[in-house]
Amino acid sequence: MEALLKTETESTETAPEGCTRSLGIVETQYYTFAEPPEALKLESGETLGPVTLAYETYGTLSRERSNAILVLHALSGDAHAAGFHRGEEAPGWWDAMIGPGKPFDTDRYFVICSNVIGGCMGSTGPSSLDPRTGKPYGAEFPFITIADMVHAQRHLIDFLGIERLLCVAGGSMGGMQALQWVASYPERVRSAIPVATALKHSPQQIAFNEVGRQSIMADPAWREGNYYETGQPERGLSVARMIGHITFMSDRSMEAKFSRKLKKGKLNFNFDADFEVEGYLRYRGANFVKRFDANSYLYITKAMDYFDLSGGKLINGRAVDTRFLVISFQSDWLYPAYQSQEIVRQLKLKQVDATYCELKSTYGHDAFLVELEGQTTLIHHFLEKTYLGERNGNGNHR
Repeated sequence: MEALLKTETESTETAPEGCTRSLGIVETQYYTFAEPPEALKLESGETLGPVTLAYETYGTLSRERSNAILVLHALSGDAHAAGFHRGEEAPGWWDAMIGPGKPFDTDRYFVICSNVIGGCMGSTGPSSLDPRTGKPYGAEFPFITIADMVHAQRHLIDFLGIERLLCVAGGSMGGMQALQWVASYPERVRSAIPVATALKHSPQQIAFNEVGRQSIMADPAWREGNYYETGQPERGLSVARMIGHITFMSDRSMEAKFSRKLKKGKLNFNFDADFEVEGYLRYRGANFVKRFDANSYLYITKAMDYFDLSGGKLINGRAVDTRFLVISFQSDWLYPAYQSQEIVRQLKLKQVDATYCELKSTYGHDAFLVELEGQTTLIHHFLEKTYLGERNGNGNHR
C-alpha cells in the first residue's frame, strides 16, 4: 500500500518557549519544473522556464489523498505560513490558523503553502537568474497574472500526487488565487474560502497600487529595474509600503493605536517623525525593504490589477460543485464588503453552494490576519462539513 506523504517539516526541535499548539520547527522546500523546452506558458503569450516554487507542507496526506488544503498568501507573503524557521522567533504569517487543533487542523488536514511566481521568497521572480544571461531578470521578467500563479501551483499539486484539493483558502491576493483556482480548475477544488477579496480591482484599488509603483520607479536607484548590483530603490519601496499600510488599517484602528500621540512628547518643528503614526510608517517601510524585492512589488501589484473574474467569468456556464465560504470585514475599506457580496451574488446566480459572513472588526483589511475568533469558528465548521462529506462519499452538499 502506498505510504503516507508526510510533511518534511517534522523535527525533534521545539518552537520558542511560550508558543502552544505549534507545529514546531519547519523547513521550506523547493520544486523546479518547466525545464526548457517545456517552459510555462503565460497569459501574456510569453514563456517562463525553468520555474522554481518554494513551498511548505504541514500535517500528513491521507492514503486517499483527499485531505489536502492549499493556503494562498497575500501580496507580500511567502510559503512560510505556519510554524517556526530554525533560529527565528516570529512564526509563519497564518500560524494562529494552521496547526494542531486550529481551524486548518494539521491533525486532520495536509496543508500546503507556496510562494507565488513573480515573488522573491524562493520562487522564480524578477530577482532570479535568467538562464539566458546568467544575470537577474530585472525588468526583463515576463508579466504574470493571478492565473499564471495558479497554473504554476497546479504543477506543484500534480507533483505532490493530489488529484483534488479539499479546499483552497486565502485572504486579499490569496483570495483572488482561491477564486482563480475554481475558475481554472473547478473539478480539482472541493471547497474555497476567499477572505477579504474581490472579483476585480476597483479604480481606487488600482490607483493605490499605481502610486506605490510610481514611488518605486521614481527612485533613481531603481535604474529601470537593473539595480541588483547597486542596491535596490529603498526609498521608493519604503514609501510604497507606507501607502499600503495606511490602506490595511481603518480610521478607528489608527485612532486606537496612535491617535495624535507625539513620539517625544512635544513638537519638533522639523520634518522628523513628530507623531507616533509617522514613526510607525517609517519603521514599517524600513523593515520591508530588508525582506522584499522592489521589482516583485511592481509585478505582483500589476498582476492583482489585471485580475478580473467579474461578469460571470468565475463560473462561466459550467456545472460547479465547489462549496464556498466567503468572508469579509465591516471596517475593511480597501476590500469593502460589497465586493465580497458580489462574489456571493455571482455564485448564487449559478446555483453554487455559497455561505457569506461579514464579521465585525475595527482592524480594517488587516482583520483577515488578526481577527481570529470569528474566522476560527466559521472555517472550522465549514471544513469539517466538507471533509466529512468527502469521506462519506457525498460530494454534493446542496
